[in-house]
Amino acid sequence: MLFQHVSLLSAGYVLPPNVITSAEIESQLAPVYDRLKLPEGRLEGMSGIRERRLWDRGTRISDMSAASCRRALDAANMDPSQVGCLIHASVCREYLEPATACRVHHLTGLPEDAWVYDVSNACLGVMNGAVQIAQLIEAGVIRAGLVVGTEDSRGLLEATVQQLNADHSLTRQSIKPAFASLTIGSGSCAWLLGDRRFFANSTPKGAAVRGAVAVARTQHHGLCQSDTDQAGSGMHPIMNTDSELLLEAGVATGAAAFEKLLQELGWERNTIAATVCHQVGSAHRKRMLDSLHMPMETDFSTFECLGNTGSVALPTALGMGLKEQFFARDSRAALLGIGSGLNSVMMGIEFGEIAVSGGN
Repeated sequence: MLFQHVSLLSAGYVLPPNVITSAEIESQLAPVYDRLKLPEGRLEGMSGIRERRLWDRGTRISDMSAASCRRALDAANMDPSQVGCLIHASVCREYLEPATACRVHHLTGLPEDAWVYDVSNACLGVMNGAVQIAQLIEAGVIRAGLVVGTEDSRGLLEATVQQLNADHSLTRQSIKPAFASLTIGSGSCAWLLGDRRFFANSTPKGAAVRGAVAVARTQHHGLCQSDTDQAGSGMHPIMNTDSELLLEAGVATGAAAFEKLLQELGWERNTIAATVCHQVGSAHRKRMLDSLHMPMETDFSTFECLGNTGSVALPTALGMGLKEQFFARDSRAALLGIGSGLNSVMMGIEFGEIAVSGGN
């Protein structure tokens, strides 16, 4: 689908205060590492993830999402009354009902006539939400909308470590499906999108969102699964991931989506100045960019210091890249989203001036 009137105006993100390194996780898994004679440094060596972050215990997802929304609004100098839609789009949520978006809407002070709901699609939630908001803007239904997510990896990480230490039947082969769970990090990010016709004279004008595509290869839905739904404060999920098959299927799905994006937008590879992949790890990043015939040096990554932060991984990477002035103004970028299921959502943008506010 193509867009003529949609801009990504700003990004707001919050980084958790507590850093935990891959070496520290391996230290917690010392009984397993000793018994299976696993080499120290294996976790960082295989993933490229040096560290990831955790929220303080008791931190509410909705509080962090509201903070990210406020940062995005403040960065764009936008009054909350102008926001016509709020989508909360992370894997993590606070309740089965109501939607986590409800409390975020209340805390952010958005208007009563806004559309308010949750969207969930693994690591693609924020990308999906951004496309939905873009459609509402393009249709003239709203002038601006926020999509936000907050991922909290503490429960998954602690449950995985506990389970691995307690399972004395593990082998070097049977431990592999738990590996991906040790790479997950926490974070929060919001994107503010607006109608370029309405905000044409405002500052910042944002990046033009030119279009988006989706590819579904759902025959691979079993390659990465958590256990049953445990929304709420007691969530201690366990994930089972076939990392090798997931890598192969994910790269193939992403390659198909990228070709579709180029065709939809009428772009050539050599006109794309930058990319942002889903932040899984070093092996995925290299294989993906190689398959797309795109250079590594023009791709911005954050997994080394944040791990895989799920739905907010790509959005936060874009925000951090903007803050570090990685992206050239008046250039094109491809946002390369992939999520378990398998699904891929990719978006093409042309940079103007995107405001960003982020940090701890």
